[in-house]
Amino acid sequence: MTKKPKICFIGVGKLGQPCAEVVAEQYDVVGFDTSTRTPKNFSMVYDIVDAVKDRDIIFVSVPTPHSKEYGGETPITDLPPKNFDYSIVQDVFNKINPNLNKNQLVVLISTVLPGTVRRHLMPLLTNCRFIYNPYLIAMGSVEWDMVNPEMLIIGTDDGSETGDAALLTDFYKPLMKNDPRMIIGTWDEAECIKIFYNTFISAKIGLVNMILDVAEKNGNINVDVVTDALKSSTQRIMGPRYMRAGLGDAGACHPRDNIALRWLSNELDLGYDLFGALMDSRDLQAKNLAKKLVDIADSTHLNIFIHGKAYKPLVDFVDGSYSLLVGHYISKLGKTVQYIDPLTESGVPTGIKGVVLMAHSPKTTYAGTGVVVANDYKLYTKIMPGSVIVDPWRELPLDFIPEVKIVHYGNTRNTSLS
Repeated sequence: MTKKPKICFIGVGKLGQPCAEVVAEQYDVVGFDTSTRTPKNFSMVYDIVDAVKDRDIIFVSVPTPHSKEYGGETPITDLPPKNFDYSIVQDVFNKINPNLNKNQLVVLISTVLPGTVRRHLMPLLTNCRFIYNPYLIAMGSVEWDMVNPEMLIIGTDDGSETGDAALLTDFYKPLMKNDPRMIIGTWDEAECIKIFYNTFISAKIGLVNMILDVAEKNGNINVDVVTDALKSSTQRIMGPRYMRAGLGDAGACHPRDNIALRWLSNELDLGYDLFGALMDSRDLQAKNLAKKLVDIADSTHLNIFIHGKAYKPLVDFVDGSYSLLVGHYISKLGKTVQYIDPLTESGVPTGIKGVVLMAHSPKTTYAGTGVVVANDYKLYTKIMPGSVIVDPWRELPLDFIPEVKIVHYGNTRNTSLS
């Protein structure tokens, strides 16, 4: 590009804002959102028509949500398969299309199912050019993920690598800190890459946590011995990420992506429901962990606490929280549970005595990202003598706190309470 393009971001929320801030380090950016936002390095425009005026590239990063009950904080396998809600994207496209021209490029980065752009979204954009460009980003590490992506996914009508695909490739080059693969395909191929990337992660986590369940029920197994062997097996099994057994797949994206693919499997009459099995496993693995906590609470006459309510450490969002799913099953088993998390809860107690699930593991969650976390384990509150800590990540040393029992969930080699 001979001249730097002017950029607009429509949808400056918890993912869109940090993405736009990264782009604003190199380009002239304005943002639009229906809620008040205070970005650090670009201006907000409060009328969507004004936002797109004279902008060369318009990124649309609005949600494609499911209903609240599909978030993953409670069981989802018994819910009917359901597609994403594209109404917010469609509303944006309907509003901006009359005010665009062929010199402007609209780039959608929101997650959609294969076939959605071609059948449901492109008919709404008649006055401009269009690319589907989903991001591989995650809460808590958005900025790093955006400039160090495993690949950049660019979808065009016919998969052409020239024209707008080449323009967008050039656009990203000044932003990248690594040298990512550039994957250019049709809109439909780009849609597939994004959503199946997420569901591969769900499958991986489901499998390693099945090994954890086997360790708990069979005995004489340290799950880490098994998973360490598997994650080093690079000839037939993919690399080491997501090969640490612990809590299940969480967050606002992966569970809902599996639910949407359940809907697509039925819509396309594939004849099987692989993704339903993955979500069923996710639910039942949480139920197994909840039963473990309840059994220990019954034997020790202690209350149950979950150390970490947010769906991952260092963020304040509970959407899709696996902690809440475990808590759901604890309640179903007749026990109460208290969450300890200073980012989501007010009035965190200065100390607790009970059965404590260490739900958060910054070391595991942010492995392979540029987010720097301390090597030592940070507690959100003091855990008092006489407590039992259940560590599903098996990171805490057994003498971590004097007079507190540490249970390495998933390691059943000659241990009590585990």
